[in-house]
Amino acid sequence: MTTQSKTARVPKQRVTPVYLTLDEAADLMSLSKKTIRRRISDGTIPAYKCGRRHIRIRLDELEDALRRIPTTHREDAS
Repeated sequence: MTTQSKTARVPKQRVTPVYLTLDEAADLMSLSKKTIRRRISDGTIPAYKCGRRHIRIRLDELEDALRRIPTTHREDAS
């Protein structure tokens, strides 16, 4: 008789993305709705059309669209 160790399979949890309206995205980013629309048009922010008129933006993609501002470290010349 052999002993086998069994590992329990843990089901993968499915993460459902959070979608925002243009108004919600604008409020979250402290930008105007017009600016959000411009960023969608220039490809900076990916967006999805739901039906004929509704546009949605994934929260994670909106956060990815943020650009980090480079900082410079100044050394004191003492």
